[in-house]
Amino acid sequence: MGLGTAALSALLPKELLGAIGKTTGNSHFAPKAKRVIYISLIGAPSQLETFDYKPNLKKEFKKDIKDFLVKSGQRLTGMTAGQSSFPVAPAFTDFKQHGESGAWVSDLLPYTAKMVDDICIIKSMHTDAINHEPANQLIYTGSMQNGKASMGSWLSYGLGSLNNDLPTFCVLHAQHSSPYSNVQAISSRLWGSGFLPGKHAGVNLRSQGDPVLFLKDAPGIDRTMRRDMLDGLSSLNQQTLQHVGDPEIQTRIQQYEMAYRMQMSVPELTDLSSESEHTYALYGPDSKKPGTFAYTALMARRLAERGVRFTQIFHRGWDQHGNLPRDIKSQCGDIDQACYGLIQDLKQRGLLEDTLVICGGEFGRTVYSQGQLTEKNYGRDHHPRAFSIWMAGAGVKGGMVYGDTDEYSFNIITPDQKVHVRDLHATILERCGLDFHKFSYLYQGLEQKLTGVEPARVVTDILNGSHLAHH
Repeated sequence: MGLGTAALSALLPKELLGAIGKTTGNSHFAPKAKRVIYISLIGAPSQLETFDYKPNLKKEFKKDIKDFLVKSGQRLTGMTAGQSSFPVAPAFTDFKQHGESGAWVSDLLPYTAKMVDDICIIKSMHTDAINHEPANQLIYTGSMQNGKASMGSWLSYGLGSLNNDLPTFCVLHAQHSSPYSNVQAISSRLWGSGFLPGKHAGVNLRSQGDPVLFLKDAPGIDRTMRRDMLDGLSSLNQQTLQHVGDPEIQTRIQQYEMAYRMQMSVPELTDLSSESEHTYALYGPDSKKPGTFAYTALMARRLAERGVRFTQIFHRGWDQHGNLPRDIKSQCGDIDQACYGLIQDLKQRGLLEDTLVICGGEFGRTVYSQGQLTEKNYGRDHHPRAFSIWMAGAGVKGGMVYGDTDEYSFNIITPDQKVHVRDLHATILERCGLDFHKFSYLYQGLEQKLTGVEPARVVTDILNGSHLAHH
């Protein structure tokens, strides 16, 4: 009966899955967010050229702050540890205040500036990692160690599916437009299921060719024949499962069934011919070009309205150790209008009130220049102590700027408003109706958690109607 029930779960309606569902519905308490869209800016955009305005730096152009770094106990990467001086590099771009909140936003992000009253800008993020791979693993899996479950996999495991015909967790990879960008490699660890059952791993939807490889039936195979083949294969797999008890066999059965359903749902999902010209104009002209960030942002909205729990967009090319003015301008151009279009599109369709959107990188950038500094050109090294992200939807307070940094965007000067990566995770889980204190998975004798074992808190200050108090 146990094995039969497990097999049947792959075919049951959407709401009947999910780890919490046996006792409390699909969550610990009523969720504000039914779905999440996470825009991952891989390579770490500089907060100094986007949201953390420091006008006084222009007076300190080329000032050597080596003594300040020593006093602050700054960790240096191997890329700048050998520098004899650490000259201040003011942002090349101007900032202006926008919206009723008066938030300062870089001129590189004119469309983002138009929606500051829809988003909450967090300027006090910080992390433990100073290099890309561990920092990305920490922010997307909760640990710098390999083998952990990704954020999307945790939500898939905890909440189950809202759509029986599409994966619970989808991954989109957006192209960047700059030919000069330093592109960080990323791996499936960032969307893998780790110790959770394999069915909770993210599914890549490709922008070129077939959205999913081998989605189409081979010539001469019709739907009836495919169904008969899968039924026969399922029967054989069930016999093997009963014999050896390997849970991965159950995962494989479920994957075959999902693939069968996706043969019908994915072509409809990726056919954008029904989208209006007004919608394309909202996201920008690139939204008609498969693979661009604008195209993937529009696809994220389509996934959201079809009930996909967690959609992750990876946009690389933000690692600007040199030629930052040239490269960050191009990168911002890729995402600016499309992010605005996504938020406005969700809002006008009534989806923003229960869709949580997050946009940001894995750490921040140094105020001092890496390499040669001129008035028109410079680079910035990695900086884990302070960086900026934004969040919107699902009861996040729009028009809010949370936290602040010192004159060098170096240290966070609002201690009660520091937001660690673990705090971000706790807040995302809370918006989805999950108590991070209770949400765990037993593996190798330990109660594994997305937030790990160190202290974390829900950032209730930025939320309307939070279920969890400040810890």
